Parts: sequence; structure tokens; C-alpha cells
Amino acid sequence: MRRTVTSYRALHDGWAVTGGDVDSVAATVPGCVHTDLLTAGLIDDPYLDENEKELAWIGHTDWVYETVFQHAGGDGRTDLVCAGLDTVATVILNGVELGRTANMHRGYRFDVRDVLREGENQLRVRFGSAYAYAQAQRARLGGRPNAYPEPFNFIRKMACNFGWDWGPTLVTAGIWQPIGLQSWSVARLAEVRPQVTVADGAGLVEVRVRLERETPGPVTLAATAAGRRVAARTEGDEAVLSLTVEDPRLWWPRGYGDQPRYDLDVTLAGPDDEPLDSWTRKVGFRSVRLDTTPDGGGSAFTLHVNDVPVFVRGVNWIPDDVFANRVTRDRLAARFAQAVDANVNYLRVWGGGRYESEDFYDLADSLGLMVGQDFLFACAAYPEEEPFATELAAEARENVVRLSSHPSLMMWTGNNENIWGHADWGWVEELGDRSWGAGFYFDVLPRIVAQEDPSRPYWPGSPYSGRDDLHPNDPAYGTTHVWDVWNTDDYLKYREYRPRFVAEFGYQAPPAYATLRRALSDQPLARDSPGMRAHQKATDGDLKLQRGLDAHLPPPRDFDDWHYLTQLNQARALSTGIEHFRSLRPYCMGAIMWQLNDCWPVTSWAAIDGDGRKKPLWYALRRSYAPRLLTVQPRDGVPALVAVNDSAEPWPLSATVSRRTLAGVVEAEVAVGATVAPGSAITLPLPAEVGAAGDPAQELLVATADEHRAWWFFAEDKDVAWPQAKFDATFEAVGPDARVKITAHNILRDLVLQPDRLDPATEADEAVVTLLPGEEATFIIRGGAGLEPTALTTRPVLRCVNDLV
Repeated sequence: MRRTVTSYRALHDGWAVTGGDVDSVAATVPGCVHTDLLTAGLIDDPYLDENEKELAWIGHTDWVYETVFQHAGGDGRTDLVCAGLDTVATVILNGVELGRTANMHRGYRFDVRDVLREGENQLRVRFGSAYAYAQAQRARLGGRPNAYPEPFNFIRKMACNFGWDWGPTLVTAGIWQPIGLQSWSVARLAEVRPQVTVADGAGLVEVRVRLERETPGPVTLAATAAGRRVAARTEGDEAVLSLTVEDPRLWWPRGYGDQPRYDLDVTLAGPDDEPLDSWTRKVGFRSVRLDTTPDGGGSAFTLHVNDVPVFVRGVNWIPDDVFANRVTRDRLAARFAQAVDANVNYLRVWGGGRYESEDFYDLADSLGLMVGQDFLFACAAYPEEEPFATELAAEARENVVRLSSHPSLMMWTGNNENIWGHADWGWVEELGDRSWGAGFYFDVLPRIVAQEDPSRPYWPGSPYSGRDDLHPNDPAYGTTHVWDVWNTDDYLKYREYRPRFVAEFGYQAPPAYATLRRALSDQPLARDSPGMRAHQKATDGDLKLQRGLDAHLPPPRDFDDWHYLTQLNQARALSTGIEHFRSLRPYCMGAIMWQLNDCWPVTSWAAIDGDGRKKPLWYALRRSYAPRLLTVQPRDGVPALVAVNDSAEPWPLSATVSRRTLAGVVEAEVAVGATVAPGSAITLPLPAEVGAAGDPAQELLVATADEHRAWWFFAEDKDVAWPQAKFDATFEAVGPDARVKITAHNILRDLVLQPDRLDPATEADEAVVTLLPGEEATFIIRGGAGLEPTALTTRPVLRCVNDLV
């Protein structure tokens, strides 16, 4: 018998989609109905204006994808491999139903050797309406509470497709992952699960292999890594290969060391040593553990990587586009570069999206970005009955095995806000004796992680306190989410919290002006114009934005003022929270702000908007997440200087702290110094003559240590008589870029330069800059050489709080 080396042939060409009034439109695979209809010109862009509302019918419609392909027969077996079908699918080959699926988050495989024909073959994938399926399951099992009036908790599909307080309701369907034919004989590598750990300085690689066989008999498995090779002969379906690498170079999180990776190759050979199958990944040697030791303040929640405690400077990650096929590796690389440049070291993949892609994790591995992956449950009670019990177990197991080779993956989390919701949101009364997901979070998922990925910690939920007798969102234990600040309270309330680890906290602002102008045709733009309303998904979002402005800033006179001030307030809010949480180190060991990115142009909590543009918040993050942070914090009602050192080297701090008038006159000044050890924070009290203002509306504190600077204002901007902005501005073209130098004649509070108002392709290298009289700041405008200098250096492009006097 001729042996067939495992081979794969993608079936991505020649597809057409039909449904409703749409007949046989060319389709892209991988892809989805919305992007196919958009490409065909049959729908308007759902991200523009109010178009989203007109496209709800797509999610209520059945769709059929169909293609014809040629096949030449061969020995052995051939499988149809569907890596991802979205979501309620019936797969039909040459008129024969192969199977039915109802889970977007896992793959399916069908033996088609008896169905394939020599020559022409017809493949059809029929997608039923996700709404119809979810509503039928809800009717069968009984309703469950959730955060939105959509049935997303009754279908294993990306929850945010059904809309969120930052996302559109665009319920997709389609072949969203690769589909193709895999041919093989004798046996194939059905599953390879490496566990790569470090013990006593040695790298340990344990590779668990599961085989699928066509014929019995002995086969040979081999694993190779870092020049070491181990092989085993087996007649079974499972095997374990273990090898040791002496003194490997360790993989470290960003800022703690390098990210070396090693090729891990696994091969399968037949009875006569002929090759049958192979598998290759890059792996990194590192250890990770989660310290939750009880102490006098509650219990710790600290990640240790290679036995070093790491402060998590994190961001929450949502799907970067509603339509997954548009999230390319290049797009992820651009977003990750923005995260890295903002001094982020951790991405939390939120539970209402997806298990992220191989490209996502490979990029994180290469950059040293730590990742926490939620299992896909969010803001709802989920039924535990069939078919969900079986589907969830299969989905979880597949993705745990798939991602276990990545050194960037730090931990698994059972859900987003569901344990909190059950305890606090009236679910108990509404549920009665119906299931809500507890069996998943406290039994099924931890068991799967323990079996398939024992080298990583599992935490039942975000937030979760770690104990049944505690409120799940108790800040002193485990992880906490802080949302009263946005929903009901001022952002200064962040300073009242003493959390161990903050996994979510955020504040809204609109996207960049160029993003709004591309997405909205409103004339004129106004905070309550139709397009702006359609792109504000948060309940009472604009009222909450206004509440924040009223507490701190002068009233806006027009939309340009409102746009600048809301973006500024977002930046200040997150800086306030982050710097406070970091100042509590080591009591607090993590801050993960909500959120890094957007999936479309929307007013949201993101630092980078739906067109990939940086909001002022991004620049504030870069300062507040810097490895070495100088910040002024209230201690016992008076300001103190706090120095935080996340770097690997001691910080010999020598700072000058002065109390000044708005005119720049020094009223009092003190020099303070200390050596800040790596991985620590030091609080330096200030004498009363520096820390107490004679006239709060006319004075401020500024602390300076080399390139580090921290500010403290004794009064809110709305109560300060800011002088009219006076400055000199010079413009110089440097190649394709522009250099704008601002020289302040008087204090300039929170300068922001928005060149995208003149050219959407331009970007400033800095924002939210405060200058004392006589100081200078130079802004580099990438791509700005052709901009008109006067327009670039006047309102509404160049803004500061003084403008509102």
C-alpha cells in the first residue's frame, strides 16, 4: 500500500452566497455575509452614519455558501476540515449531509472519502439564522438574565456580534476560518499539546500527542527542540515525549528581558520510518505562577514570571473589527506596536469576543506582551444544559490545546462579570432554579485547564475574590472591576480604592475628528446629531460625559470645545486611576484599563479609535505606564511625591518639587531624593510650605527629575482663572514631516495638537502637554510637511484649556 504523507488543500476559491433576495453573489472565504454583500455593492457600509440599523435583516436570514471544486482520487483517507463556521451550519457534499454545527469557537472534521468524486464536487454550507437558533434555545430552556436585550447567551457565537455598549449589532454568518481537504494514511497527528516549563534552571518540554489512525500498527513519534531530540515507538493512540534543555535562554515579559524562542518540531513516521505527518511551533522557556497568599490587607493577586513579581500594566482587548476576516496580521502588528509604544505589557482578551488567532499570539510572543485569555462568557447567565455542556467542553479543550504552546499566555479566566452579575444584579431572583454557568466556571473549565494546560493558572472570573464567602468584586481580594466611576461617580473616586488587581476600569470619549468626519455625514457635527447618537452605544453615555466635564472643566461653547474637552477628560481620568493604582505597589500589582482598541468608529472607552487613530488618552497612557513613574498623590489629605520603578535597575531619584503661581513665580521649593529599588514604589512626604497652597486657584505643584515630570493642581480648571493663551509657534518641514515648536509666554494647560483635522493621514508624536511660562515643546507631525502653518497652530487644531477663558 502506498503511504500518503499528510497534505492539505484549501478550498477558498469559487464560492457564492445566496439568501433572502440575494442570489449567488461572489463570496470570499474565509469571510462573512456582511463583507460579501458590501463588496458586491448590495449594502451600504454598516459603520457609516445610521446604516447599521438598516442591516438587522442579515442576522435574521438563512444563508447558503456554495462552491464547486475538482478532486483527483488517491489512497488513504480524506477529511473535510472546517476550522470555523459561523455559526448554525449544515455541511453538504455532493448532496450528502456530513453534519450540523452550532459553535463558532471550535473546528469540525468530516471523513469524506466515501462522498468525494473523481472530478467535479459540489460543497454547500447552509447557515441558519443565529437569531432563530438562539431564540429557540431560550424558549426551550427558559430565559436567562443578561446585560442587553439580545439572546447572545443561547448560542456559542461571538457575543459582541449582538451589540455592546461600544459595538454595533451586526449578527454575522459565514465560513469565517479556513476550510479545506486533508488527505492522510496510516495515522495523523490529531493533537499536539506541549507544556514548556522551567525547573532548577533546566527547560522541560513535555509533548502530549494524540493520534488518529486509519490502520493499526507501530508508528514512531519524535520531538526536537534546542538541539535535543527524543523519539518513541508506539502502537497506541496517545503518547508523551519528554526532553530536557539545559540552561535555556528564558522568555521574559516586555521590560524584564528578551524573548528568545525555540523551534519545537514533532514528526510522525510509519512502520517503515516513512514520514506521515509533522507539526512545528515556536516555544519559549519560562515559568508563571499566580500568588494569592492571604495577608493583612486581604489576599495578593500577583503574577510571577520566572519567579519575578510583575506589575501588570495592561489594556483590555476586544475584537479589532466586527468582521474577523478584516483583522490581518499587519493590522494586529500595527495595534500591538501602539500598545508597546504606550508602555503596555499585558493584553486581556475579553470574554465577549473570540479566542484570539495564532497571529495574535505569535506577535505577543515575539514582543513580550503577556496575555490573559477569558473563556467566552460575558455579562450574562448561561445555560449549562445540552447542547451547551458538550459544545463548551469541546470548545474549551480545543482552544486550550491550541494556545498552550505560546509563552505569552499567562492565565485563563472563566468569564467576564458573570459571577459578579449573579451576586449583585438581581439574577438570583430572576433565575430561580435554572442554571447560570457556575458549573462551567467552577468545575468544567478548571478541570480542562488542569488536564490540558497545568502549567498556567486558572481564575474563575473577572472580577472574582477567590472565596465564596466574599463579594466577588471585593477590591481587597483577587481581581476587581471599577465601574462606579464611569456610571455614577467622579474619576477622583479612583483614589478611594485600594485594590489588589484592577482588571477593568475606564472612561469614555469620542474618536478622533478625522474618524468622525469619515464615518458621519452629519452637517454640522454636534454631540446630539443623528450620526453621533447612532455611534454612542452606552446607556446615558453623553449625560455621563457631561457630568465629568461639569466636575472639572469650563463649559464647552461648541462642538470643537466639547470634542477636545471630553477627550482630555478621558485622558485625565485614566491617568488618575493608573497612577494611583501603581503608587500602591506592591499592595496592588495590576491595572488593566478598559480598553485599548475599537472595532468601528464610536464614542467609547478606547485609547485607539476604530480607524486606528490615537486619542489623547493614548499619550496619557504612555506617560502613566512608563517603567519609571513620577507622580503626585494625596496622602492623609496632602500631596506627596511617589516614585514607581518597574525597571530592572535601581533608580537614583533626585527631584525638585516647587509650589508656583500660575505666572511661574516659585513660592516654595524643596529637593528630595531616594534610591528606588527595582520593582518598588517610594512615597516621599512634602513639607507644608510646598504641599499647602496659599491660593488654590492661583497655584500648582510641579515635580521634576531629569526627563520625568509630575503636576498637582490645587483647584479644578473650571475654578481657575487661566490666562489667555500666549505663545510663539514656529513651523519647519523636515522631509515628509513637520516640526512645530511652541514657546509659552504664560502657562499653557494641556496642549493637544490635532493635525488630522487638516489631513487624516497625519499624526502628532505628543499630546496633553502642560508648559510653564518660558518653556518650549516641539511636536513632530508625521506626514505634516504640506500642512498650512497658521491652521496647524491655531484653534481648533491646536488646543489648550486656556482657550476656554
